[in-house]
Amino acid sequence: MADLVTFTIDGRQLQAPAGTLVINAAKKAGIEIPAFCYYDGLALQAACRMCLVEIEKMPKLQPSCTMPVAEGMVVHTDSEQVKGARKGMLEFLLTNHPLDCPVCDKGGECELQDMTFRYGAAESRFVEIKVHEDEKQWSPVVYYDPARCILCYRCVRICDEGLGVNALSIGNRGVHSEIIPNNSDHLNCDECGACIDICPVGALTSGAYRYKTRPWEMDHVGTICTHCSNGCKTTLGVRNGEIIRGNNRDRSGVNGEFLCVKGRYAFDFTKAPGRLETPLMRVNGKLQPVSWAQALAAVGQKFSEIKQRNGKFGIIGSNHTTNEENFYLQKFARHVLGTSNIDHHRTGDITTLMDALQGRENALATVGDLYTTKAALIVDNDLAQQQPLLAFQLRANWRHHKANVYAVTPGPVREDQYAKKIVRAAEGQEFEALESLRDQLQAEEELVILFGDPIKGDAVRKLVAFGDSLGKPVKYVCLVDYSNSRGAADMGLLPDLLPGYRSVRDAGLEPGLAYDEILNSSDLDALWVIGANPLSRHELVAANAFVVVQDLFLTETAQRADIVLPASSAYEKEGTVTNVCGEVQQLKRAARVMGSKPDLEIIGLISKEMKANIGIWKSSKVLNEIRAEVSSYRFPLIVVESGGAAATNPVNGPVPSTRSDLVQSARNNLFHSGTLGRHCSTLKAVVEAPGTIYGELVNEPEEALEPSTTQQ
Repeated sequence: MADLVTFTIDGRQLQAPAGTLVINAAKKAGIEIPAFCYYDGLALQAACRMCLVEIEKMPKLQPSCTMPVAEGMVVHTDSEQVKGARKGMLEFLLTNHPLDCPVCDKGGECELQDMTFRYGAAESRFVEIKVHEDEKQWSPVVYYDPARCILCYRCVRICDEGLGVNALSIGNRGVHSEIIPNNSDHLNCDECGACIDICPVGALTSGAYRYKTRPWEMDHVGTICTHCSNGCKTTLGVRNGEIIRGNNRDRSGVNGEFLCVKGRYAFDFTKAPGRLETPLMRVNGKLQPVSWAQALAAVGQKFSEIKQRNGKFGIIGSNHTTNEENFYLQKFARHVLGTSNIDHHRTGDITTLMDALQGRENALATVGDLYTTKAALIVDNDLAQQQPLLAFQLRANWRHHKANVYAVTPGPVREDQYAKKIVRAAEGQEFEALESLRDQLQAEEELVILFGDPIKGDAVRKLVAFGDSLGKPVKYVCLVDYSNSRGAADMGLLPDLLPGYRSVRDAGLEPGLAYDEILNSSDLDALWVIGANPLSRHELVAANAFVVVQDLFLTETAQRADIVLPASSAYEKEGTVTNVCGEVQQLKRAARVMGSKPDLEIIGLISKEMKANIGIWKSSKVLNEIRAEVSSYRFPLIVVESGGAAATNPVNGPVPSTRSDLVQSARNNLFHSGTLGRHCSTLKAVVEAPGTIYGELVNEPEEALEPSTTQQ
């Protein structure tokens, strides 16, 4: 830790590590110094001059955002001279700023508005006609009003430094200066909307939120993004049961303020056309609307009949449903239906990693570890396109802590921009590439290894053995696709494993059919699909099977069903999910959609129809069951219930071998999200850049890397 220095701010004697900026030292002491251009974590700009303070023995006011504290320094943040400077600065900023607060989307959240109320002049000395430029639309989600812009450069810096996209710059000079896209008149970027949320005024506004409501008219619900596996917290603004916008400005989740295009904008599927609002039953060959009572009774009766004649069930679970729903589903399958024919789409070989790491402590990296680790190794994954938060964390680590990042990938990735060494290796040639990095990796103090779906089965064990051979602390992240892919495996949505990766034989059961075997089984009597769409990629061989589907939309699988039950999305229910790093977080209900029910309730009602008692279908009760049965989920409940993330640990004992050949990522990029992505109008509207994994980088450096080459 840096040496502490003693100084005084507004008469209070304080201490802070040497090198701490005055603005941050004051903030830690509860003293506010206003600023527009300064933003924690980004490069210093000193452009707005709002943070000027008076420092004794210095002849003029100093910007506190670039001034480090010094021993004996005496600072005044609220003197008459400082107040006058701030008042004059605001008067200058308002010279050409339109006074359209009543119609500006930033009204009520505008930093310029707040500072004007606090320090601003009642009248302006500038009487000239305001310089005006028309508003521009850069993309379906980003609008720019040059007249409102105060040229703080926050948007340019977050896009450049935070994301490495470089989509924005400054054009023109003097009073005509404005922010411009680097690609003609439109954005060629991730469309993440970070530039909008970081803007202190209403210069950048959201196409999804424009002119819809005011912040004080919404309820703000913090929940977990339902798309990729990173587990970002998204604070949904809800009015009359409808989601209006998403952000995370309070930095309350593992992601801080970061959100990708999915977390910030891809909530519109909740009100998409075609959303199921009533159960459907096949009558005379066609799906017809029926009541919930009719549909549930029909399912219960049919399942009971099949069970009585020892029929064959097959169950496909979801990597979008909650831990509680997945646990309850496998319990229902094994204890009520008497089958272990249950599986889900596996997108990463979590089970083999758990086996390879059995009995170890601190072997799984958390999202926070990626920001603090001294070195990281990425194998077979386009991190920025497939795992955006993890990519953001590593980039921030490189910027702030100079972490060494190594990339072993089959094609170009955004991490090439700052990686210490890049090795191009086709799938199957990763370990030759790793050996070429051995000396450099051994020189690191610690390492986090992140690996994609090509590393599976024995390759996972070989990768762990490679990590062990380096002779230093190594942590691992098995990269998976969806919001609860990790939780689905943890909760036993597998034909041969119970919750906590215990063998089904421990419960006196035999392993069942795996994912492909269920769909290819010609003698299947019933197929039950919960929150998945397997028939979008496979065919169902058992043409005469009784098919029940729980989903949000009439997917390919639902169209084949005999009964379709409308399910609630993750934004419409309570429960927990486990992210790619094994951190458990809580979902909270935000939107309300007529006619749908949470999957947990649907499963419970079906069990009631079958007169089976497997416990109360309430998420908090089921979570208690999970904690009693799965040792790695015995985390302090207060951590999750207060909005935090609780880390799980690898299992203590061996994990029986399972079908690693079924592991296959969907290879979604930033703008795709499986079947759910089809119903997100925003994702379909934006221009994809680069639009594919291992594609051409956005604003790629001139020296492109050739396959099978390395770069220092």
